[in-house]
Amino acid sequence: MKVAARTTVGKTVADFVGHLRERNVSPHTIKAYSRDLSLFATYAGSRGWKQIDHIIVRGFLSQLYDNGLSKTSVARALAAVRSLYRWLAREGLVEQNPAKLVATPKLAKKLPRVPTIEEMNSVIDGAVPEVAAFPERDRLMLELLYGCGIRNSELTGINIDDIQMSAEAILIRGKGKKERYVPFGETVKIALATYVPERQKVLVASGRPSNALLINWRGGRLTTRSVGRIIKRIAVAKGLSPDVHPHTLRHAFGTHMLEEGADLRAIQELLGHERLATTQRYTQLSMKHVLQVYDQTHPRAK
Repeated sequence: MKVAARTTVGKTVADFVGHLRERNVSPHTIKAYSRDLSLFATYAGSRGWKQIDHIIVRGFLSQLYDNGLSKTSVARALAAVRSLYRWLAREGLVEQNPAKLVATPKLAKKLPRVPTIEEMNSVIDGAVPEVAAFPERDRLMLELLYGCGIRNSELTGINIDDIQMSAEAILIRGKGKKERYVPFGETVKIALATYVPERQKVLVASGRPSNALLINWRGGRLTTRSVGRIIKRIAVAKGLSPDVHPHTLRHAFGTHMLEEGADLRAIQELLGHERLATTQRYTQLSMKHVLQVYDQTHPRAK
């Protein structure tokens, strides 16, 4: 960015990157934005902000394609330019954001690889691997994520008094502060009965009360990051892919329910999806499984 830094756009980009550093934005984001906006400044050349319109922005993206960048990289560059313009607007340097008039490249929706029912049973059944620091809690986490299909953030947000043992249901606080009751089965009930006394021992030892269901050894509420780390560690120890994370178990819940004949609307309700279209992604996942079975078993498919 040595040449571009002397231009109007280049100088402003340098100021914007400095602003990101002051806000303690992640180094990864700063590096990506700095690289993308450096290319944008070079493409803009000696133009001022009033001379840059959506045609110029679109031309910049075309150049990125010509240079062999993927749709994902081009989409990220466009996001960086839009972010720059939002900052310019707040600083009073521009009145419009031409980048908003440019369509984001359509990215192929990759369906996650979902563990089979047999794989999930092998992870949850049997002894919890030695890598689990708090076996009773970690088994309950697995049971809740797969048995109830809840999100990671919903899991860590559960309080001890949200559990209604007599009704075999848990109050879940979902996106947009929407609440729903999610039923749980016998295996969750057993995991709860095993974990709750151990949880109490930890709280007594730590000397700090907590309403959180899932706690760490210091008695504090477990974070979503910790949950992700624990789930991955156990999954790998049980022979699953290191790509497994808490949301994988939610996908498995929805897919396996559908494969076993559950109604799509019921799955929508259990998952807390606002739109049925979101739940219908699981029909794609399930259809993939059906096609595999067809290819392997139908005599005319061989």
